[in-house]
Amino acid sequence: MEPMYAVILAAGIGSRLGQPTPKPLTRLANGERILDRQLSQLRALLDPERILVVVGFKKELIMEAHPELLYLYNANFDVTNTAVSLALALRKTADADVLMLNGDVVCDAQVLQRLLRTKGSTMAVNQAPVGAEEVKYQLDAAGTINAVSKQVQQARGEALGVNLFRATDIPHLRAGLDRCTPEDYFERGIELAIGSGLRIRPVDVSDLRCIEVDFPDDLARAGQDLAPVAG
Repeated sequence: MEPMYAVILAAGIGSRLGQPTPKPLTRLANGERILDRQLSQLRALLDPERILVVVGFKKELIMEAHPELLYLYNANFDVTNTAVSLALALRKTADADVLMLNGDVVCDAQVLQRLLRTKGSTMAVNQAPVGAEEVKYQLDAAGTINAVSKQVQQARGEALGVNLFRATDIPHLRAGLDRCTPEDYFERGIELAIGSGLRIRPVDVSDLRCIEVDFPDDLARAGQDLAPVAG
């Protein structure tokens, strides 16, 4: 097993999707829940006791579904964003590598494997056209990420909410997150960390399924052509 943690950010309310349960417990077209799919992929990479889930909204439902995992509670989930949740998680992961997923991401296992084959810190991205609501990215002349937010101009594509932070870069990321406001997404922490030494490279997964489920249309796309759940 790899000496790393997986961190799943699952504290948000997810009001745009209009579901009564936390988004990670949303069922896809094949009956599989988003979180269950993520965990089946992560368990092929590391032990369950190294999977850390940051919870908030209706936390008991997630914790009861998977009592074997590690949990952190973002008590201010209703007035904070993912920068706070990730900062909380990084206080617990010590000096390990961290594979981070937003709790609403539906992806193929090859996405995680592609990130892990790299040497440095990486961000899963695509090169699709993007709208106002997507988190976008831009590259510098060396091909590394130099901007990532909803406000990026002349975007190269979408940042997909799956990132690998190597242990050597974690101090930079912690410092960037500490400078964020409570309302910031974790990507703002990445941008601030880039300014102080973080180098994070894009990993193009345009050929794979990797979708953040924010709206009903996203849920429909994420569930297309999935194999039926066994049993």
